[in-house]
Amino acid sequence: MAQTQTASKTYDVVIVGSGAGGGVAAQVLANAGAKICMLEAGDWFDYRKQSTMFEWPYNAPHRAASSKEKPFGYFDATLKGGWQVPGEPYTNAPGSDWRWWRARMLGGRTNHYGRISLRMGPYDFKPYSRDGKGFDWPITYEELAPYYDKAEELIGIFGSKEGLENTPDGRFLPPPAPRAYERIIQMGSTKLKIPCIPSRMAMLTRAHNGRPACHYCGECGRSCGINANFNSPGVHIFPAMKTGNLEVRAGAMAREVLVGSDGLASGVSYVDSKTRQEVAVRTKIVVLAASCCETARIMLNSKSAQFPNGLANSSGLVGRYLMDTVGSDVGGFLPILQDLPPQNEDGIGGMHLYMPWWLYQEQRAGKLPFARGYHIEIGGGRGLPEAGALSGEAEYLGGYGLEMKRNLRKLYGCEVYFSGRGEMIPNNDSYCEIDPNTVDQWGIPVLRFHFKWSDDEILQARHMQETFQEIIKTCGGEVVSKSDASDNWGIAPGGMIIHEVGAARMGADPKTSVLNRHCQAWDCKNLFVTDAAPFVSNADKNPTLTISALGWRTSEYIVDQVKKLNVKV
Repeated sequence: MAQTQTASKTYDVVIVGSGAGGGVAAQVLANAGAKICMLEAGDWFDYRKQSTMFEWPYNAPHRAASSKEKPFGYFDATLKGGWQVPGEPYTNAPGSDWRWWRARMLGGRTNHYGRISLRMGPYDFKPYSRDGKGFDWPITYEELAPYYDKAEELIGIFGSKEGLENTPDGRFLPPPAPRAYERIIQMGSTKLKIPCIPSRMAMLTRAHNGRPACHYCGECGRSCGINANFNSPGVHIFPAMKTGNLEVRAGAMAREVLVGSDGLASGVSYVDSKTRQEVAVRTKIVVLAASCCETARIMLNSKSAQFPNGLANSSGLVGRYLMDTVGSDVGGFLPILQDLPPQNEDGIGGMHLYMPWWLYQEQRAGKLPFARGYHIEIGGGRGLPEAGALSGEAEYLGGYGLEMKRNLRKLYGCEVYFSGRGEMIPNNDSYCEIDPNTVDQWGIPVLRFHFKWSDDEILQARHMQETFQEIIKTCGGEVVSKSDASDNWGIAPGGMIIHEVGAARMGADPKTSVLNRHCQAWDCKNLFVTDAAPFVSNADKNPTLTISALGWRTSEYIVDQVKKLNVKV
C-alpha cells in the first residue's frame, strides 16, 4: 500500500455510508450548517440517469434472467458484481451459514429494497420486560415516535390507520387498491380472524414534497428514475448537497477510524478504489452508517493503544448479538383465478395488502410454543413479466404450441405466495468477528460470521408454514410448495432476508452496551452510529424506517451537543 495521504482540511463531520442511516444524518447535519464529507465504498449512482425502470427483458442477456451476481434479475438496482462484491470476501465459522448481501453504490440498498415501512411498536422496545428473553431498548416507542413522524412526512409512506395492537399507525399517504388475488386472500384471512390490511410502503401514491407520484411503470427494485419511491440519494443526499455543506466521495473503502492521543476520533482512513491509494480525512465527529456488519468491521479494525480490542469496544460487545429476520415461504394455486379475462394489475410495486402479527393475547396466555411474532407478506398476480416469471405455471402445463399458449393464459396469475417475516431473539452464538487469516483486495481484514437460530425462531417458522397453508386452503386453493421438519420448516439461512441488525447495540450501561441511548459511543464521545448496528432487538417490522427515525434522532442530538459544547466542531 502506498503512503497514506492526509488532507489538510478538517471537516465538522465524516459520515461513512450513504444508505438510509447515512443519508438522513447527512441531510439533518447539512441543514444545520455542518461541513460534511461522506465516504461511500461503492460507485456513484444517480437514479435520474442510471435507472433501468423502462428496460425490457428482451434487450438484456438471457432475457434479463437472474444470475449468481444478480439473483433478483438483470435489471436489479446494483452495480458491477451485484450483491456479492468481487474481491471483498467474508468467511463463516465451522457450522455457520451466514449470507452477507452488500450493495456497493451510492444510496446502498435503498436503491433496491422492498420499501416496506413499518414502525416498531411499544412492545418491541421492551421485549425483555414482556417475556424475559433478549434485552430492552434504553428508549421507548414514545421517545422515537416524533422521529417516525418526521421520517414518514419527508419520505412519503402510504398506509391506513387501523388502531391495531403494537402496530402503530403513522403519517400516511392513501394506499393503492388491492388486486384480485389480494382480495381473495383477504377474504380467506378474515375467515381465520387474521387481520389483512393495506401495506405500509415508501412509495408515493400522490405528489409529495416536490416529488411526483408513482405512475406504475414497473418494479421498484430496478430503482425509480423519477424519485417516486424512497431512495437515499433522491430524498436525502442530493438535497443535502444543494446546501453546499456536503461533499461525497465515492469509491472510498473505509479501513478504520483514526483516534488521537485524547482517545477521540480524529478522522477516517480509507482506500481509494480507483488509485488504490490510502487516504486519511480529518474530522471532528465521525458518524458510522456503513450498514450493521460493515460498521462492526470498521470498529473492530480500528485498533490503537487506547482501543486494543477495537474502537469503543471496552464492553467486548462490538459484533455481538447479530440478528436477521426469520423467513419461511409457502406457495399456493387458486383455481378461482383461472380463465379470468385479461385485466390491468398495474400498481405500486410489491404487495398492496399484508398481515401484521395478531396473536399477542394468545402469547400472553402461553398458548404458543415460541416467543415474539411475525407478519405475512403476500405476492402473486399478473405483474410485469420478468425472465422466468411464468416458470411456476410450467408444472401445470401440457402440450405444445397453441395448446401450451392456451394453457398458459388459463393459469397465468393463479399462483400466490406467502412469506413470513419474524422476530429473531439475540443469542450468544450469533456474532461477527475479524477473521485473523483473510483480507480483502484492499488489504483490510474481513469478517468471520457465527450464526445460530434458536428454538423460538424454528418453531416460529413452523407456525408460518402451518398458517400459510391454512390460508390457502381457506381460499379454496391448493398448496404447491411448502417445507416441513425435514427442511427445518423452510427457515432461511441467516442474512438471507437482508435485515441484519445489532452488532453495536445501544443501552443504559457501558458495561453491557456499545452505545448510549443517543447512539453515541460510551468510550469515544465524538463517535456516533446511525445504521442498524445500534438495534437491541429485531422486531418483525422491516428495519429501514426505524433506521431513518433513529438516525434522525441521533443527528438532532449531535446538533444539540455541538451547541452545548459537549461535542466540539
